[in-house]
Amino acid sequence: MLDALTDGRRFRILAVVGDFSRENLVLVADTSLSGRRVARELDKVIAERGIPKTIVSDNRTEFTSMAILKWLQDTGIDWHYIAPGKPQQNSVIKSLNGKLRDECLNKTLFGTLRDARKTLEEWQEDYNWRRPHSALGNLTPMELLQRKATDKMAA
Repeated sequence: MLDALTDGRRFRILAVVGDFSRENLVLVADTSLSGRRVARELDKVIAERGIPKTIVSDNRTEFTSMAILKWLQDTGIDWHYIAPGKPQQNSVIKSLNGKLRDECLNKTLFGTLRDARKTLEEWQEDYNWRRPHSALGNLTPMELLQRKATDKMAA
């Protein structure tokens, strides 16, 4: 996603969401997001959550860069690119991006990148911990993950 500070400088936002839990795993704002930076952010998620079978994204340059292609080769993760102009092929992230735009970015003026990061962190916490999702039976992403862990321990 793309947004701007009050002085007109633009910044990008990398958002990553889990398909099963709908948890917003990454929400990073910076003036640029290279493929190398995306790989580092994904490495952090993998260190905490384990290796996914597949990652789905659009065809932006940070996702098609040599750094990402090398990272895919090194990790063995399958990467699926949606067809150009078909965001509905990745409806989970499309939904998150729409909520982020409507509820946060369109309602907030950011004076600095630090302001944007703080606001995004607060929004992410609300999204994951306090907001029920109809697709999850009106549980929050964290409630769903906690229930899954409890069920696993009981089995």
